[in-house]
Amino acid sequence: MKQRVLSGTILVVFLAAVIVFDQSFPLALNIAVALIAAAAAYEIGKAVGLEKEPALFLPSLAAAAAVPFCNGQYQFLVYALYTLAICSAMLACHSRVSFKDVFVLYSMVVIIPCALRSLVLLRDLDRAHGMFYVLVAIFSAWLADVGAFFAGTFFGRHKLCPNISPKKTVEGAAGGLAFNVAVLLLGGLAVSRIYAADQVAVSYLPLFLAGFFGTFVSILGDLSFSLIKRSCHIKDFGQVIPGHGGILDRFDSVIFTAPFVYLLVSFIPIISA
Repeated sequence: MKQRVLSGTILVVFLAAVIVFDQSFPLALNIAVALIAAAAAYEIGKAVGLEKEPALFLPSLAAAAAVPFCNGQYQFLVYALYTLAICSAMLACHSRVSFKDVFVLYSMVVIIPCALRSLVLLRDLDRAHGMFYVLVAIFSAWLADVGAFFAGTFFGRHKLCPNISPKKTVEGAAGGLAFNVAVLLLGGLAVSRIYAADQVAVSYLPLFLAGFFGTFVSILGDLSFSLIKRSCHIKDFGQVIPGHGGILDRFDSVIFTAPFVYLLVSFIPIISA
């Protein structure tokens, strides 16, 4: 428990540093997302046993790290080049690797960086308040996880998906939902009354929707990557974050909530002047 709390605190401090330096060094967020995406690609590649095939592994890391810096046109170019590299490498390595493992790595390198890039797009939606949107996207996943962890620990009785994730409970999911919605609404109130001194209008409807539906999207992401871990016969994707596992173990749900919050805020802005 202490290890988990300490690691979570370090992650929050890291995120706070990115927010603080956003105005003076906007690329900080892109760099952070690129590092997370590359680490995720590394963990997936290692999970499927392709880390010893540099012709497949290195282009995957490079593509994952490049996408958070690209707009739509260049992102397409990165993925086109990556597809050519992977297909060429697969032909050269076909006697040593399986199509299944290559496809798992390829699909994850396409999905994960593209989804995490939504955090950069959220920031760019509103240069004045975009980092608050980034926080909503990340914490709509993390708050649901924290609430579910404590509610499940103290009140969990009924298993949610015992064959996929034995520790998840219905009571934990309900606690995560309530905690997620409550903290996001309080965060909106704090931004309006304290940070912006009532100079901006905060819409609580998208915050409620982000907390409510974000909880279900977060659970979907968590369970989806639990299935991947089960198919790879591993407990965690890594041990880089003590108490949490690997980067993917911590950001699996964010990969799902980030695009959801981006679409939500695009149609229903949270903050208006």
